[in-house]
Amino acid sequence: MGWLTRFLAAVAFLAIGVIVSPETFGSKSPALSTYLKLAHLLSFSTAFGAALWVTFIGGIIMFKNLPRHQFGNLQSKMFPAYFTMVGICCAISVASFGYLHPWSSSTVADKYQLGFLISSLAFNLTNLFVFTPMTIEMMKQRHKIEREQDIGEEVGWSKNVQVAKVNPKLAAMNKKFGMVHGLSSLANIMAFGSLAMHTWYLAGKLDL
Repeated sequence: MGWLTRFLAAVAFLAIGVIVSPETFGSKSPALSTYLKLAHLLSFSTAFGAALWVTFIGGIIMFKNLPRHQFGNLQSKMFPAYFTMVGICCAISVASFGYLHPWSSSTVADKYQLGFLISSLAFNLTNLFVFTPMTIEMMKQRHKIEREQDIGEEVGWSKNVQVAKVNPKLAAMNKKFGMVHGLSSLANIMAFGSLAMHTWYLAGKLDL
């Protein structure tokens, strides 16, 4: 994932540069505007669709049907890739929207939309670089404790809750994991909510 992280950082800095000084990249042409609109639409729709699936559908189905340790190990591989992909898509959306709507000449509505897109990018970067590594490390520590208690291969939380009542070490780890995982989930929901706000804006621009 190292090269993806570096690529995401480069795209994010490019997005910031476009917002700050879009004229640096040349005058707008009809063809360029069309390409940028296409890039914005494709990257935004990819980010929104991925966030919708992972947050509300895929993750829930996997949790309800996979052994918990297997589910956790899968998530530890999937989420860095997920946040990287969504982050790249958000960065492209920010850059293209910022170029098409320079801050100095944008309407209030356009500025709000750029703010929503930047917020989504920021929440995803926070998850990718801060919360996800912390969550994965705590998950590994908790898995080790659970294996010592011969639990974790079941589906659901029932055995974990029962053992935690008599195992202070597991109970403490559950609390730490729950706090960090909760912050990660909140950041993910905020990122999705910011993207959802942009769908209303785009719908208002369509002429069907």
